[in-house]
Amino acid sequence: MPNLQSSPHCYLLFLSLLFLCLWERTCMAKAKAKAKVAIPIGVVLDLNSSIGSIANSCIWMAYQDFYEHYPHYKTRLILRTQDSGENVVTAATAAQDLVNEKVHAIIGPQTSEQAWFVIELGNKAHVPIISFSATSPSLSPTRMPYFIRTARDDSSQVEAIAAIVHVYGWREIIPIYEDTEYGNGLNPYLNDAFVRIGTRVPYRSVISSGFGVSEISKELEKLKCMATKVFLVHMSAELGCKLFVAAKKAGMMSIGYAWIVTEGLSIELDPMVSKCLDSMQGVLGVRPSANDNFKRRWKVLSSEANRVENVTIFGLWAYDTVWALGKAIEWVWESQNQNVTLLKTIHATKFQGLAGNFNLVKGQLEPSILEVFNVVEQTERAIGNWMPNRGLSQLKQPKWPGNTTEPPAKLRIGIPVTNSANEFKEVLNFSFDVFYEALKVLPFPLHYEFLPFEKHGNTTWTYDELLMQITKRRYDAVVGDVTIIANRSNYVDFTMPFSESGVSMLVLAKHDESQKIWVFLKPFSWDLWLTTGAAFIFTGFIVWFIEHRSNSEFRGTPKNQISMVLWFSFSTLVFAHRERVVKNGSRFVLIIWFFVVLIITQSYTASLASILTVQKLQPVFMDVEEIRSNNYFVGYYQYSFVRGLLIEKLGFNESKLKGYDSPEAYQHALSLGSYNGGVAAIFDEIFFINLFLLKYGRRKYQMVGPTYKTDGLAFAFSRNSPLVRHFSRAIINVTENKSTFDGIKKKYFLSDVISDDTNTSNSFGSQKLTLKSFGGLFIITLFTSLLALSVHWFNLIHSKWRTRYYLKSLFEMTTQLAKHLNKEESSLHPPPNRDVYWLEPGISPRTGESLDTDGTNEQSIDPHNEDLRQHYAF
Repeated sequence: MPNLQSSPHCYLLFLSLLFLCLWERTCMAKAKAKAKVAIPIGVVLDLNSSIGSIANSCIWMAYQDFYEHYPHYKTRLILRTQDSGENVVTAATAAQDLVNEKVHAIIGPQTSEQAWFVIELGNKAHVPIISFSATSPSLSPTRMPYFIRTARDDSSQVEAIAAIVHVYGWREIIPIYEDTEYGNGLNPYLNDAFVRIGTRVPYRSVISSGFGVSEISKELEKLKCMATKVFLVHMSAELGCKLFVAAKKAGMMSIGYAWIVTEGLSIELDPMVSKCLDSMQGVLGVRPSANDNFKRRWKVLSSEANRVENVTIFGLWAYDTVWALGKAIEWVWESQNQNVTLLKTIHATKFQGLAGNFNLVKGQLEPSILEVFNVVEQTERAIGNWMPNRGLSQLKQPKWPGNTTEPPAKLRIGIPVTNSANEFKEVLNFSFDVFYEALKVLPFPLHYEFLPFEKHGNTTWTYDELLMQITKRRYDAVVGDVTIIANRSNYVDFTMPFSESGVSMLVLAKHDESQKIWVFLKPFSWDLWLTTGAAFIFTGFIVWFIEHRSNSEFRGTPKNQISMVLWFSFSTLVFAHRERVVKNGSRFVLIIWFFVVLIITQSYTASLASILTVQKLQPVFMDVEEIRSNNYFVGYYQYSFVRGLLIEKLGFNESKLKGYDSPEAYQHALSLGSYNGGVAAIFDEIFFINLFLLKYGRRKYQMVGPTYKTDGLAFAFSRNSPLVRHFSRAIINVTENKSTFDGIKKKYFLSDVISDDTNTSNSFGSQKLTLKSFGGLFIITLFTSLLALSVHWFNLIHSKWRTRYYLKSLFEMTTQLAKHLNKEESSLHPPPNRDVYWLEPGISPRTGESLDTDGTNEQSIDPHNEDLRQHYAF
């Protein structure tokens, strides 16, 4: 054996081998670090069908896009596809094989019938079954814990279909559906929706999935003989194409027919429908909206693969399913938490997918916007949208079978036909104009026809009977002056009111003779009388205060002076005062006061003349109790609900009620009175009473008593009608548009020729002049009087200011001034040319002795003697 240590060649060989082993191990470790975790996923599809073929392509496209977008994910889906064919057993067998292969989840199966069996296998093996195309509502994820529907079930389109039916006023419809799990599953939801909108289903046509064109034609001949010409088709694309081909041959795709299809018969869900579009002209349908960007990409791929199929919404849902599953598996792997299961993670997965927002609610996609389409030539033209919270919107005019824009059946609107006078019909015409304006605001065109309601040979009907025709399916709605009351809401739904309303009482008015003796007091309110009297006295006092010291006519005993103040002040009312004023301040006060007196007297005269011309009217009856207790007859508008109000709420005997239909009849009955074949009072809505008063005036008739409020005027529809919501919004828009709504009201309520007496109030209270009417004048006279008084007082103080050296305090000064207020001004201020100052007349300023009458003892005072002047001067 050779010695390795002694051989350098052997030593180098050994080192080389060692290096190769270490390098191989390092490469294997790196490769192991980069290895992805393979997660087997099963796919069960009918690869020979158009839906299955497109879905399979979308699944593989989603697989490539997902891992291009998330190359760093540690997990990789391994898709194992099984062809289920159309057979339920084959689908169940394929699913069982996949379960045996330990797949973590199964995408599919394709149809609702196959889904029943596959879901049962998934529940037993705890393998999530994720279907994007089994849309039957009978497959409920809430009852099947391992079933996940990454699609919307068929019931999500029911409300949209019901909205279309109601918009066009179709009161009857015939569903045509295939006898499969897919076809039957929608029936309970359609029944409930049609009941809510008041649409009757007189017949159901069930088509077997194995029927050919001849068998379908026999069923169509049966439908052709029925009165109902509106049909709802819910079946697969293959069977639906046969149906429409047969319907066209039978002449049922012509004018007078209406066809609605569910989303399964849209090319957006099954491209096979494109083969029979020629036979579906004028058909309406609903469908989910597809992603336009993905559509363009699909067309590129289809052209490269020489395919002609269009992408469907099922393909988009299949695409989003792969993304949701890939995200959920990665999250479960990353969490390494036993409590985090694949089923829970899929339910919690949310993202923005190709088909819209991917958000599972109770195990299935949440409802979203649906498109309303119309088959025109070789396309499905979108004409509107339906949203869960807003209903139909932006609905355009469709083309119907027979290439017409006239709908096969219209909304039947009942309108009242009465023998009422034109005055009462004004309210009805007002309601029609509000309806026409509301139509302009609706988010979709409404096709309707007015059907008059009248009883031949007997015109005595009521609005309650008119509304009952809605429950009898004679009308879909009632438009007119319909009042909202509680008992009516039990069988119809009302829109928002477009006008307020209420019931009141109309009676004769008579002249009130009881207060004629005091009529002269009526022109002024009590506060104006008091203020006027106070103003007279105050003005007289101001004049007296200014004049009495210098004007002998304002002097005398206190009693004479008080009487003089009262006499002078009130004599100015008729300008009969004889006293002459000498002070400028008094003259200034009287100038303003004469102006005020002139305005007051003229206003009083005018108001009194008006009161004496328009005598006060007193209603013959003041309240309901007085009429009821005396057992008088009362009248009402014969078509209205007022009769029921009088009997049920006001307690009138039915034998004491008389119905009338015109203002002339009201006037004649009130003129006759209860004892002469007429009535004591008329009860009617305020609208009609006001119209009556506009015509006959308020001098002979009055609206009295309490007002029994109602909820206003509105339009009536069948119970749970979706049109109520749309019309309520439209009415709000109309009433908030002041220019439009005020124009309608003016057209009907202010265009009548109003008689002269309607503008004259019949109440003295409204003719009385109040203190507010002359407040400005009283403020002016008060200000001028106080100004004159202030000037006079200032002059008086200034003239006495020379005594300031001998006054000890302000109190003494005030007392001294008060003593001189009642003195004549001539005794205090002798003629300015004399040099002698007198304390009092006839008293010597030096000795204080009384002077003789002839003045012989008069002693002069030296005017230059400052001591005497300061002592005696003021």
